[in-house]
Amino acid sequence: MKNSRSFTTLGVTTLGVLALLAATPLVPTASATPTMHRVAGIDVPAAAKATLARLYPGVKNAKWEKEDGNYEVGFTHQEKQLSLVIDAKGSVLETETTIPVTALPESVRSYVTKHQAGKAIKEAAEIVDAKGRKKYEAQVGGKDFLFDEKGTFIK
Repeated sequence: MKNSRSFTTLGVTTLGVLALLAATPLVPTASATPTMHRVAGIDVPAAAKATLARLYPGVKNAKWEKEDGNYEVGFTHQEKQLSLVIDAKGSVLETETTIPVTALPESVRSYVTKHQAGKAIKEAAEIVDAKGRKKYEAQVGGKDFLFDEKGTFIK
């Protein structure tokens, strides 16, 4: 009987330790390979997803794409269309917000009228990079035109 009792105690202790180990979250260690999550056919680093969740909690229907080795996520927040470009470490490189065409600087609209005669601006956006520099984007005839903060044509 004594051996039976010890075995049961040992079994409970062993099961308890195993249960504790199974419930303990793994602590990430420094690694050259970031943790990735598969989203819409691409692997998105956990750090990029965490940045989106931290900056815009509760965002649903986020659409991820790979862009020049980084990750672009498009979503709606407070009735505005936004997209972020985030690197694998979770740093935001750029934020793009859709704006009304009328919110573009007059010089942007004038440029389009002069250089894209007969075509209208279909979509407009304000882009802010990681250093706070602002640019504007105007989509005309299926092409994106980029302008600096003052509305001077870039490309």
